[in-house]
Amino acid sequence: MGITVNLDVNLVEDARRASVVEHRSAPKQIEYWANMGRIAEQNPDLSFNAIKDILMGLQDLRSGNITEFYPDKL
Repeated sequence: MGITVNLDVNLVEDARRASVVEHRSAPKQIEYWANMGRIAEQNPDLSFNAIKDILMGLQDLRSGNITEFYPDKL
């Protein structure tokens, strides 16, 4: 369920520009930034790219897009 919030006009404009590149709506871009910021705040030792890689790995796991790794077959 969505709610209405007042946001700074500059933030919304930045989100609109970024949303075109990221293929999201402006509200979804703001949600993405908020989620990434929350995760970064909870995990200050992780870089932005590390957070993105972890989230991508979790999504791969959820969607079954994984293969087993056998280190002895390198």
